[in-house]
Amino acid sequence: MASIFTKIINGDIPCHKVAEDNNHLAFLDIMPLKMGHVLVIPKKEVDNIFDLNPSELADLHIFAQTVAKAIEKSIFCKKVGVVVIGLEVPHAHIHLIPIMSVSDIDFSQEKLKPSIDELKATALLISQNIEK
Repeated sequence: MASIFTKIINGDIPCHKVAEDNNHLAFLDIMPLKMGHVLVIPKKEVDNIFDLNPSELADLHIFAQTVAKAIEKSIFCKKVGVVVIGLEVPHAHIHLIPIMSVSDIDFSQEKLKPSIDELKATALLISQNIEK
């Protein structure tokens, strides 16, 4: 059965896309820890990020780097935190979260509930800062 992320890749479920290439997709988390929280995924459906072959894993991180730099240009933060947990959705993914402190990456804290308009505006802002 396809993961929710595969359904997003296939266009069966909408997302607030930030960046995409032939092998990767980056989109906003709809219940983010901080505004600008982006999920970066390989289009290849694999549960464990470390089951990607070495070149796929490297390419995913290079794609994530491009997205992280766009987040830094778009969202006020000290850094973009990087987290790989892999328990909530059985599809490899990287969380990129604009942070001011370590506590901003506490997944036990209450998630934000931004409006669709806020998500659209944030996705547009970040996508406009993706270096081609």
